[in-house]
Amino acid sequence: MKEIVALSNKTITINRNEFLKVKGSIDTNIYYVESGSLRIFVLDDYEEQTIRFGYKENIIVSLDSFLTEKPSDLFIQAIKKTIIKVITKQQIDFFLETESNRTLWTKILENLVIQQMEREIDILTNSPKERYERVLKRSPQLFQEIPNKHIANYMRMSPETLSRLKKS
Repeated sequence: MKEIVALSNKTITINRNEFLKVKGSIDTNIYYVESGSLRIFVLDDYEEQTIRFGYKENIIVSLDSFLTEKPSDLFIQAIKKTIIKVITKQQIDFFLETESNRTLWTKILENLVIQQMEREIDILTNSPKERYERVLKRSPQLFQEIPNKHIANYMRMSPETLSRLKKS
C-alpha cells in the first residue's frame, strides 16, 4: 500500500461534515486517510445508510465511480476534520504498467472485495449482538475513531441497542 500512497502529490483537508463526493458526481480518485475519519453512505428514501468508513491509514474510494468513470449514488463525508492524500486514476494507470505493481493492485482490490463480502454478511446476520461481535473482531479501531451514531447506522441498529451491546 505504501507504493500506492507514494504516488500522491496532493494532500487536502476536509472539515467536519464537509463532502468529498456527492451523489451523481464522478470521482476517479483514491484517497489515503492520514488523519481524521470519513464515511461513505447512500441516501435511501431520505434516510442515510452508512456502508463504509475510512480513518487513519485507510484507503477510501467511490469504487464504482473509480472503476467505471461514471456518476455514483455514493456520498463521502468527513465525520471530523480529515487530512487525505489524493491519488488519481491517471497515477494508478501509470503505476500499473509494471507486472509487480499489477500484482499489488490485484491484492488491494481483492481485499476491498473481501471487506465488502464481510459487510454483506454483517447486514444479513440477524442478531444485533452477532453483528456487533463480528464488527468488533474485524475492526476494533472503528470504535475508537467513529461516533456511535454512525456505527449504529452502519450495523443497522439503534444507537441505544449499540450502547447496550457495548456495556454487556
